Amino acid sequence: MTLRTVITGVRLLDPASGLDAPGWLVAEQGRIADYGSGTLDARPGDAVMIDGRGACLAPGLVDIRVQLGEPGAEHKETFASGSAAAAAGGVTTLACLPDTDPPVDDPAMVEFVARRARRVRGVKVHPYAAITKGLAGRELTEFGLLCEAGAVAFADAGHAVADSLVMRRALSYARSFDGLIVQHPEDPALAGTGVMNEGEIATRLGLPGIPAAAEVILIERDIRLVELTGGRLHFAHVSTEAGVEAIRRAKAGGLPVTAEASPVHLTLNELAVEGYRTYAKVSPPLRPERDRLAVVAGLVDGTLDVLASDHCPQDQDSKRVPFAPAAFGAAGLETLLGVGLILVHNRQMSLLDLLARLTCRPAELMRLDAGRLRKGAPADLVLFDPEAPWQVKETGMRGLARNTPFEGMLLQGRVLRTLVDGRPVFEADDAA
Repeated sequence: MTLRTVITGVRLLDPASGLDAPGWLVAEQGRIADYGSGTLDARPGDAVMIDGRGACLAPGLVDIRVQLGEPGAEHKETFASGSAAAAAGGVTTLACLPDTDPPVDDPAMVEFVARRARRVRGVKVHPYAAITKGLAGRELTEFGLLCEAGAVAFADAGHAVADSLVMRRALSYARSFDGLIVQHPEDPALAGTGVMNEGEIATRLGLPGIPAAAEVILIERDIRLVELTGGRLHFAHVSTEAGVEAIRRAKAGGLPVTAEASPVHLTLNELAVEGYRTYAKVSPPLRPERDRLAVVAGLVDGTLDVLASDHCPQDQDSKRVPFAPAAFGAAGLETLLGVGLILVHNRQMSLLDLLARLTCRPAELMRLDAGRLRKGAPADLVLFDPEAPWQVKETGMRGLARNTPFEGMLLQGRVLRTLVDGRPVFEADDAA
């Protein structure tokens, strides 16, 4: 069995180095052995040969916000189904949130995640650990032990750490381990029982709303706590103009603050929930068009460092119900690249800039050896055609979770192959 793969006839893209040129790549023993521009002179006879036919070859995507249902909700997503969905979306490395049942708040659960991921042998899965025990927002977990066990960052998933003193202690504690705290920026008291954005549409639909202020209030508070402690803080799925602007000011002041956008908040606004469309019920909620445009501007100018799928798997029973009791969340792994490429096709950002927010930048935040083309680096790669059109259909999705708000949408840009450590984990039916 050969352990060497040669990929020729591709457009090599590496946002970390700025590489964008026609070329080739050789993967050997799971690592990138060599790559270069132009035509490969000698083609080893014992290698698997892949003709890229002009498609783009880039580092595999690094997705830092993914929920998996296992353990506790295997009917929504498992390690195997989530890994298959990730591979189909070009994701080779993902960080999974700790809101499982039981939650990942002790070293044994961190080790469980790592062990299950190794058994599946799909994409690479790195565990978050909870900031607070039981995700209850009161008592901090043992950050040091959790880091030793393999946790890459700390988050209470879709729960905000609302207590200011607890967040202050978390930032101070994590700083001693160079740990990253990830906050869901939504004041729970203000959000209350809201199920969509507060405004005219919510009033007309007769649904309780969540004000935009619930986001920026928590962001502003946490920025003050970063000033106090010096801890590294990352804001997940920012959705409002005020939130983006607050983060922009904090960065201008040199604070160690980062943030991310999600595909749904980049491309959809609150109109998507018209007709009580539960697949568009997400947390934070979809906002007015002005906020959507601010999120796009924030990703383009780098205020928002990362584009993450915010994959939140739900089963049909959780979504095929009236809007108010329906679960929050959308499946996102398989549409991450295609939706992101909308910005490239609209000439709002370059392909390299988009890939930076999907590869090297999230890898840097999590201190992962991923997200770049480099000799000796893991051969985690995605081959994709940025021009190929396709239509999102839930019946064609690989994961168990098919609660996509993009159902029926036409996208331009399709993954052809995904390799992890040089090993194929996804191949489109008509791949080159």
